[in-house]
Amino acid sequence: MWRSAALTLIAVVAAVLGSDDAWASTPLDGAGLRWPWALPFIGILLTIASGPLLFPRIWHKHYGKLAFMWSAFTVAPLAAIYGTPVAAAAFVHTMLTEFLSFIVLLFTLYVVAGGILVTGNLRGTPFVNAAMLALGALIASVVGTTGAAMILVRPLIRANAWRLNNAHVIVFFIILVGNIGGALSPLGDPPLFVGFLRGIDFFWTTQNLWRETALVGGLALAAFVLLDLWHYRKDRRITTVGESVLPLSLRISGGINLLLVAAVVAAILASGTWKPGISFNLYGTTLDLENVVRDGALVLIAILSLALTPNEHRGANGFTWEPIVEVAILFAGIFTCIIPVIAMLQAGKQGAFSWLLVTVTAPDGTPLPIAYFWATGILSAFLDNAPTYLVFFELAGGNARELMGPLAPTLAAISMGAVYIGALTYLGNAPNLMIYAIASERGVKMPSFFGYMGWAGTIMLPILALLTFLSVAKLW
Repeated sequence: MWRSAALTLIAVVAAVLGSDDAWASTPLDGAGLRWPWALPFIGILLTIASGPLLFPRIWHKHYGKLAFMWSAFTVAPLAAIYGTPVAAAAFVHTMLTEFLSFIVLLFTLYVVAGGILVTGNLRGTPFVNAAMLALGALIASVVGTTGAAMILVRPLIRANAWRLNNAHVIVFFIILVGNIGGALSPLGDPPLFVGFLRGIDFFWTTQNLWRETALVGGLALAAFVLLDLWHYRKDRRITTVGESVLPLSLRISGGINLLLVAAVVAAILASGTWKPGISFNLYGTTLDLENVVRDGALVLIAILSLALTPNEHRGANGFTWEPIVEVAILFAGIFTCIIPVIAMLQAGKQGAFSWLLVTVTAPDGTPLPIAYFWATGILSAFLDNAPTYLVFFELAGGNARELMGPLAPTLAAISMGAVYIGALTYLGNAPNLMIYAIASERGVKMPSFFGYMGWAGTIMLPILALLTFLSVAKLW
């Protein structure tokens, strides 16, 4: 099946690229689409959610074929019904303006963070563990949640290898470092970078979400300290004869990558402020010069990291290309399958998802931030937060100026829901499963999928309920 679908998709793109008139076509009209066009998007998300857990061997061998199949089920029918030029124009526009910049940033942060090696004699006391979780949460908005996880998860596992109960440490690491800590910049979490690509200012989340992030992160960290102190006292009752405690030390190697992280931030900021007014038309898609230069600079930074970092550092970090390749392939499929969904959402009340608009909108037509917060969050927990953010961003109008202005509470709700509530399952954010896999490989007895949901729900739901109350009561 996937072979015929792949051939169909290739034929569609090849036919369009060979036509000079193809790119004069009109945009895809979302008002004329109906809900079945969302089935490939739902299908690919459910496949990603269930594959690694239900059929891991098949998944790891064939995830690329499955993503390609769902992509073909989106593009090929669009070409057959609305014409090849319309389908291919929508596909190329999505790949060049959204997916490319998205994956280039993830790739660069993954490479640069993989060259930073943290070593030393760390002993997993409650103080040391809390300090590492706090450090990871703080740097997550700079090097990304994936980057922060790669830098710190292995030292944290080594520090707690002697503990009888250490799974809770990794659970809180996923919550704080893999999710909450990335809420303050587009570098931190993929959904926020999607917002940046849609026109949200780089420092908007920093300025508008720092109080909420401090509250949610601070309460989660306090809960960790209390639980870890209880486990630590139990663990201390059992000692090993002749055990010696090595002096505390911490070493960071690959310092050149810290400078390269600063270069990444500079490149992103420059693309948001430098507007030369020069653009290129590539197969019907307008590419602004500042975005082309930014993506090129990010690729160059990744190359410099590979050239300037000793291979031993990446080897000690367990660095491989497979995780970023998997992310690239799967998100290429997601961004393709979401094309008709975005078109329907952009159609507003005339689109097939007008009912969803009603659930998050007051009778007078104004958006309900609390509804956006929980709807975005719950779907993010089970479907991955980047595409979910994009869906609700478009549902709220998709106009960055309005969302940062009069609709700022709605944008804040969408951003917080995607980032915070994505911590409720292993599927909510890209680092979650990666941290789980690394910890399990290193011998940590991690909870099952539903076991983790129980852990994360017990920790996060009271905190999120408090955040909701403060927002509703306008005490925040």
